[in-house]
Amino acid sequence: MRLHVIARGKIGRSPEAELVQRYVKRIQWPLVITELPDRGGTVPPAPQGSRTVMLDELGKQLTSIEIAQALERWRDDGVRETRFLIGAADGFDDAERANADLLIAFGKATWPHMLARAMLAEQLYRATSILAGHPYHREG
Repeated sequence: MRLHVIARGKIGRSPEAELVQRYVKRIQWPLVITELPDRGGTVPPAPQGSRTVMLDELGKQLTSIEIAQALERWRDDGVRETRFLIGAADGFDDAERANADLLIAFGKATWPHMLARAMLAEQLYRATSILAGHPYHREG
């Protein structure tokens, strides 16, 4: 299954970009990152049968194991792509949220979207490591 991160804002050459790349290089699953401008631009159309996950302040606070289980379930069900959407500073509206298969939040705090991208990259690495039986994740 391909992982597709679709993020608002250009990360450029920054400490956050270095952190994202550190984790992206470790992920063994196919992964694509699409950057969109903060405003405007079109989210690429979702492939048939894909899943959409939005990072949103109203989302569920999942554990790393729960994220891994969702990816495993979708992969085993034949989902070809899971898309992770990261909005700009104003986030998503209700109509956009309604189209998502899953809303997740990285806690109750508000995070800069560039830092959220790094946190997502780490969680995708962690989830795929859990599914591979790699010792990176330590529970408890």
